[in-house]
Amino acid sequence: MSSGTNQAPSTAEVAKSSPWSPFRHVNFAVLWTATVIANIGTWMYNAASGWLMTSLNPDPFIVSMVQVATTLPIFLFAIPAGALADIIDKRKFLIAAEVLTTAVSAVFAAIVALQLTTPINLLLFTFLIGAAGAITAPAWQSIVPQLVPRQDLQPAIAANSVGFNVSRAVGPALGGLIVAWIGIAAPFWLNVASNLGIVSGYPRYRRGAVAFRACTRCCDCPCGEYYRRRVLDRRAV
Repeated sequence: MSSGTNQAPSTAEVAKSSPWSPFRHVNFAVLWTATVIANIGTWMYNAASGWLMTSLNPDPFIVSMVQVATTLPIFLFAIPAGALADIIDKRKFLIAAEVLTTAVSAVFAAIVALQLTTPINLLLFTFLIGAAGAITAPAWQSIVPQLVPRQDLQPAIAANSVGFNVSRAVGPALGGLIVAWIGIAAPFWLNVASNLGIVSGYPRYRRGAVAFRACTRCCDCPCGEYYRRRVLDRRAV
């Protein structure tokens, strides 16, 4: 990781950087790969959840609630999760959150395999897994600068976007094929397995910077919010 200066990378450093540069750093390569695999598992879960709901209750409104349960956590938790990521130990938080997500996914996979699924518990578990993804996403994005040197940060961020879009394209298609070939429970178990990679990958990450402390002068809000209120608002005036 580069030194703690705020200077922009030199022209020579930028010239050396390429779309593949971040993957020269083992921690980033391992976590990026594990994250893509986990995201594919999540998208398989989402596709299988919609499929499963049509067999439980084919009413269009009920089926549409699966998508609501998937996306509502992003609306509810994305901003608070970003603030939380600034004031906690990201490594411990990500490990704990992924372990919990894997456990919840395993419980629901067992429910599906035992044919105990109902529309209510399907929506509940879909919401819980979506909430875990919404809460951990900002923390994952914020550790990227600690995984690669400054000159490789831009291609690393781009690689994250590519990985997300690849998983979004591959996951639902793969999930549909697996449901048709193996059965409805298979994508849920594969989602559990895909999370195991990221659970084992996050312990490789060692936090390189001290987490921000809460600003007591501003009702314990995160430092970024304090900066926005006290500095940016004054500039606007």
